[in-house]
Order: sequence, then structure tokens, then C-alpha cells
Amino acid sequence: MIAHEAATPAAEHGAAPTEAAFRAVYGAAPAGIWAAPGRVNLIGEHTDYNDGFVMPLALPHTTIAAVTPRTDGVLRLHSGNAEGGIVELRIDTLRPAPDGDRPAPDGRWAAYPAGVVWAMREAGLPVGGADLHVDSTVPTGAGLSSSAALEVVTALALNDLYALGLTPQRLARLTQRAENAFVGVPCGIMDQTAAACCTAGHALFLDTRDLRSRQVPFDVAAQGLRLLVVDTRVKHELGDGAYAERRAGCERGARALGVPALRDVPHAQLADALATLPDTPDMPDTRALVRHIVTENHRVEEVVAHLDAGDIRAIGPLLTAGHASLRDDFAISCAELDLAVDTALAAGAVGARMTGGGFGGSAIVLVDEAAADTVSAAVTAAFAAAGHAAPRIFTAVPGPGARRLA
Repeated sequence: MIAHEAATPAAEHGAAPTEAAFRAVYGAAPAGIWAAPGRVNLIGEHTDYNDGFVMPLALPHTTIAAVTPRTDGVLRLHSGNAEGGIVELRIDTLRPAPDGDRPAPDGRWAAYPAGVVWAMREAGLPVGGADLHVDSTVPTGAGLSSSAALEVVTALALNDLYALGLTPQRLARLTQRAENAFVGVPCGIMDQTAAACCTAGHALFLDTRDLRSRQVPFDVAAQGLRLLVVDTRVKHELGDGAYAERRAGCERGARALGVPALRDVPHAQLADALATLPDTPDMPDTRALVRHIVTENHRVEEVVAHLDAGDIRAIGPLLTAGHASLRDDFAISCAELDLAVDTALAAGAVGARMTGGGFGGSAIVLVDEAAADTVSAAVTAAFAAAGHAAPRIFTAVPGPGARRLA
């Protein structure tokens, strides 16, 4: 039998150790402790920056921050997951430009919380300095949104400490701004909204154009199913340009079709839209990008309809179709992700697909509870036979969004 990694809620292994670590680093107790989750996206990939639909759920894996405000304009950052000591910056010199005060490469993780402070101050919010220590159980580079968890937990702590009164949706916008402008990753709004707004036991049906959302019950265990996450351990790096290229291609397609965003292309009119794109050297690839976004938005709506009808099993083929689209049209899969998906399906999974930005990271597998060990064993064996590092497999249980722990 394969022993699945436990998806332990953050409160069981977070607040007390993080408080103790803060004391060890800074010599005093923190003013508070906050948590924000990683996420897995059930369906709706790369649709968020096209004003489309997504459906993430929060993982029990979290980033936990112990934070105390400062009055001297100094921002001190420390991570229990990164080598090196305290990264110290001045908030009045934080800039996204090369001449600004940004963490050195050996403290690159610190650009995420530093960017949040910059984004809040740029928005005119009265945020001062802080001492911050973070610990995280969200795997980095696994497509599970460790960066958004770090950004959102920082923003929530500052929101509370400086009595800003910001809504979770506003926190999501500010943290997306931090990642786009300060860190330099042109991500959409899904990851930050998931970290800020998800609730336990639900998937979040989100319209990324206006952030209207609805919590949709997602209790797979009640239907004799399990949702596995297969971390391929292939690290992806969204800042390497490939993500930005896809986004630029989608924007190019929208301009050519005369719509504000690809979300505005009706699924029923997709064939006509593709036929109207002009013949230019880049249009074959652009057509494929357009096809993925339009069909993926439609798949999200179909998944929501099945979940509203109480039929989780019916979403399996839609997950699998989404992977084929990401692999063939969006071209962001990799050998390890394809192997995980293909092997899981051959071993009896109900559906499977890659999740996250692509080029590595994780796949999700919807499987009958009774077949979970068999499918996990098959994927692990296939990775070993192919000479890949052993995958990390755990069960995804929809957890709560960002919250204060202490």
C-alpha cells in the first residue's frame, strides 16, 4: 500500500513553532501570526489573465507568518525555508526598477513580501516597516502557488497590524500588483484570490474580470472519490519568459479578433473566430492559444454545472480534456506531467490533468478511493522506470483561505 502524505491543517504544525522561530530570530514575541494557503486549480488554466473563469481550491498546506510592526521604516524578512539570515530593506527605497532597493539574488524569496509592502505604499496605504518570519509547507516550484501564499499572508498581516480595513478581494489585487510590477511575473489574479478567499470544503468559481465568485461544495470523499496531487518535482520558473510569451500571444489574438479579452469569444463561435484570424507567421500559434482559452472557459462552466448537480465523477473527462489542450494547444506540459497523467488514466483514474502555470510542477488526479493506492503506485513506478525523481503524492482536501491564527 502507498502511504499518501498527510495534508495536515496549518494550525497543527504552524502557530507555535513559527512564534518560537520569530522569538529566536528577533528576540521578542511577534504581534500576531497569520496563515495563507497554497492552492490547486481544479480547472481553468491560463484563463485568469484573459478575464476568464477559474476554479481553484485552497490546500491545507500553508505559509505562516509571524509579524511585528516597526516605526523606523525598516523591513526585516526571514524565512525558515531559505538559507541565509535576515534580509533588511528600507521601505522608502523599495522600487521595482533596477535602481530601487530589492533583495539580492540570494534573498530572492524576499522580493514577494517586499513587493507587497511596495504595492500597498504605492496605493497610498499607511504601511510602515515590519519584522517578519515565515515558515511554509507549500512546495515551491510545484505549481501550487507558494508565491501567492507568501504575498497574501504578508498583506493580511499588514492589513491587520495597520488597521487598513481591506477586503480579501482588495488584498488579492494588491498582491497581484506586487507580483506583476515588483517581482516581474505577469500572473493573473487567480492565485492571490484563491489564497485570500477560498473556504474549507469548497472550490471557488471565480470570474476574474470582476472578481465575482461563488463557493461550490466539493466533497469528493462523500462520493467515494479522492483528488490526488502529483508533484513531479520538476521546478518551474514563471519568470523565465515562457509564461509572458503565452500571455502576449493571447493578447495578440484578442486584438486580432477585436475583443477586449479572449473571454469575450463565445465557445459556439470559436470555429468562426479561428477562421477570421489573419495569416501571419505567428498566427498558427496564436490560433492554438485562442482555442485553448475559449475551450477552457467552457470546460470551467461545464465543471460548475456538474458540481451544482452533485456529480463530481462527471468532471473527470473534462479534466483530461483540459490536459490535452494545455499539452497540445498551449504547449506548457512536460514529459513528467504527461507521464503522470497518462499513467494515472491507464491505471483507472477518473480524470487527470496538469495544474498551475506549466513547464513542470504538479498534476491532479481524480480517482476512486479504492483505486488511490493502485494509481499512486503505478505513477511512482512509471517515474522510476523513466529515470525521473520519485514524485510526491498527496491528497488534496479543500481548506480555508487566509486567516489570523494568533
